[in-house]
Amino acid sequence: MRAVVLREFGSTGCLRPAEVPSPAGRPGEVVVRLRASALNWHDVLVRQGRYGSPLPHVPGADGAGVLDTGDEVVILPSLGWGAGEAAPASGFEILGDHRPGTYAEAVSVPAENVVPKPRGYSWAEAAALPLVGVTAFRALFTRAGLRSGESLLVLGAGGGVATTAVLLGAAAGATVCVTSSSDAKIEQAREIGATAGVRYTEPDWPTAARELTPGGFDVVLDPVGAWQDSLRALKPGGRLVVLGASRAEQVPLDVRSFYFGQFSLLGTTMGSPRDFAALLAFLAEHDVPPPVVDRTFPLDEAAAAHEYLESGDGFGKVVLTH
Repeated sequence: MRAVVLREFGSTGCLRPAEVPSPAGRPGEVVVRLRASALNWHDVLVRQGRYGSPLPHVPGADGAGVLDTGDEVVILPSLGWGAGEAAPASGFEILGDHRPGTYAEAVSVPAENVVPKPRGYSWAEAAALPLVGVTAFRALFTRAGLRSGESLLVLGAGGGVATTAVLLGAAAGATVCVTSSSDAKIEQAREIGATAGVRYTEPDWPTAARELTPGGFDVVLDPVGAWQDSLRALKPGGRLVVLGASRAEQVPLDVRSFYFGQFSLLGTTMGSPRDFAALLAFLAEHDVPPPVVDRTFPLDEAAAAHEYLESGDGFGKVVLTH
């Protein structure tokens, strides 16, 4: 079968199309004939060697396709979460970390990790849903407990998690605002449910953000690691949910203002199978548009797709078609 193979860690040029053996179904697993796979920033880190993937390796966490039975499915890439909901078990991993992923014409996954493709979704939209969908859902609802009538600030309007968070937050009845370096992306975020936004390149953007809602935000979703600024955008008693560190991996924290502000600091990652089931139920109960797909590339052009993802020019998800 055709796949994209990583034989060394490094730049986008390390992603090369190749012929590889088709996966054999293992006990307790099913083979999904993939129709599309979506890119995530996690894939960039895999390509760079941050997760110590075995080489040669087929990356890719997200995918949608067809089983041998003809059933159309999407793949939940959260493997081995475990029985607890507070945090994943020690054996947890993301599909495409240490076992072959979805940058291929077929992939073998545990049977429990496939669910029916959402009705009305295209293949690209279905592939774009799982990782960012379950991540955003866990961050907003399982961890932060976002409720209708509350205010939500999403940092970095153009990313896959961010665009999905805007869709989910707006559908839940929250007032959603965003930050971006681009006025155009703020306008795109308004088109999918945000009410307003500020440019984080402007001096003192947290003060400008607080002026968008009385007294600051109930919840700030931070996928970049801008804790100092994010905390300043919260109202007293607000919740900061952190799920990324692309801008900074270490941040100083003013402890005194933190505890006087009665803030909550919540870490989160990709969600559990229970989170995914709750996400699918939420989609069925609310009028939520499918994930925003910015651009598609053929499978063999995975390197170009990574280049586009890393450029930061897109709005929404980048997807490989098979």
